Amino acid sequence: MLDQNLSHRLASKIHVVFPEAVHVNALDLVNADDFQIFMFARQNDFKAIYTQYEDFYQHLLVHGQPPKIIWVRTGNCATDTLATVILSNAEIILGFLKDTINDCLEIYQ
Repeated sequence: MLDQNLSHRLASKIHVVFPEAVHVNALDLVNADDFQIFMFARQNDFKAIYTQYEDFYQHLLVHGQPPKIIWVRTGNCATDTLATVILSNAEIILGFLKDTINDCLEIYQ
């Protein structure tokens, strides 16, 4: 699940490797706050939330997983750049999603 601060176009750019990627807008969560999104992800079996901000990590610390957090720490950048960063780390991300211990993956540009 891609949080509301990421472009909705990102889902289609990473879909080849991450077919489950869906933006919160496609789930009618446009006006939901971070906690509501976190709980929606949990209740609907989403494995992870992709985000660029710490808020979801804070919810993870308080409530635990699921979902896991993929914290893409690139700062503001173009959607194509963000897609490239995610896709270039695909093997790491896929391994993280299968991992039963770790709950937050930080990716730096």
